[in-house]
Amino acid sequence: MNPYNMKQWKDHIVDEATQEVIQEGTPVSASNMNNMETGILGNDGLASVLIQQSMQYKRNIADLEGELREISLTNTQEYPFNNSEITVALLKERDTLNYRVLTEVVSSNGIVGDIVVYDKAKNGFKIKYTGSAASATIKCFIQGGMFQ
Repeated sequence: MNPYNMKQWKDHIVDEATQEVIQEGTPVSASNMNNMETGILGNDGLASVLIQQSMQYKRNIADLEGELREISLTNTQEYPFNNSEITVALLKERDTLNYRVLTEVVSSNGIVGDIVVYDKAKNGFKIKYTGSAASATIKCFIQGGMFQ
């Protein structure tokens, strides 16, 4: 983008008594007006790009927000069977399914095995573990899924 060429406008000044021109004014011409239009157009385009970039930063920041949940799962079946599945409702509905659920075992009374997060929806997901533990407390950090 070329820099704007500012024109220093001058008033046309005439001595009232003698009608003598003291200062020639800048002519109002297509060339001078088009110079202004080019500058206005360039600044309008730049403002649009900056607004769009600012909105994208806002979206990226919103996508970094997360929820921290502590979930208790129980299994009443004997290994290798397991019925620890529950549905977890999200506190804030997501715009897409493109969110992450990071898990950590807080406590258990046996072998937890793998923690499985599946059937994600915009307002929740299902979670279970595959091991033989009778119960487990899982910490879940949910992040993303906003403005994608």
